[in-house]
Amino acid sequence: MLEVKNLEVYIGNKKVLKGVNLELRKNMVSALLGPNGSGKTTLVKAIMGLSEIKVKKGNIVFLGRDITLLPPEKRAKMGIGISFQHPPSIKGVKMLDFIKKISKKGLNTIKKEPLFKSLLERELNVGFSGGELRISELMQLIALDPKVVILDEIDSGLDVQKVRIVANLIKKYFVKKSKAVLIITHTGQIMKYIRPSKVHVMLDGKIVCTSDNWRKVWRVVNKYGYKKCEECRLFPSK
Repeated sequence: MLEVKNLEVYIGNKKVLKGVNLELRKNMVSALLGPNGSGKTTLVKAIMGLSEIKVKKGNIVFLGRDITLLPPEKRAKMGIGISFQHPPSIKGVKMLDFIKKISKKGLNTIKKEPLFKSLLERELNVGFSGGELRISELMQLIALDPKVVILDEIDSGLDVQKVRIVANLIKKYFVKKSKAVLIITHTGQIMKYIRPSKVHVMLDGKIVCTSDNWRKVWRVVNKYGYKKCEECRLFPSK
């Protein structure tokens, strides 16, 4: 559904992504792991076409169409949905009113979900805890009903119970709906609850390892750290 081809990206004069290749397929969960500063969030911004990102080489293809030069709003309308690690808060805008404005067909579903009810009468992300922010981002994505769902650090700063809650929401509303899902994570804890079909490791702006065996990759990362993943021949893709 979405393919990143040999992508080189600059922020200012700094080269951040260095020939990244990535494929996201329908009805498949992929995970992108890497330490802070490895380029994971920059890849998210590049896929969405945010203004501070300069693509110097490569392409982003969505549903067979090159979207490398399209503005973010057109990419969103085509069906790319992203949850950001640090979403904005907007005073004076009630969450329910915002959801009504953006919703395609998920409003009734959202009203029925117990985890969403307590947030709907509050201002958009104002005073939300870390867990509430993650649930708010997922609620907005459900309203938008995208074809591709990209979750940037969705497990960041959450305790084990909150990670399980967030994972269950992702499985219920995205995985079971056959979306193409990319989970970007530093800790990797969420993989215990959502087992990805494919896992990639990013270091220094490059994907250095790709595997079908997320457990094996995660064991090595926990034991030796991310640098060990540069020996990606240990984890051959099928």
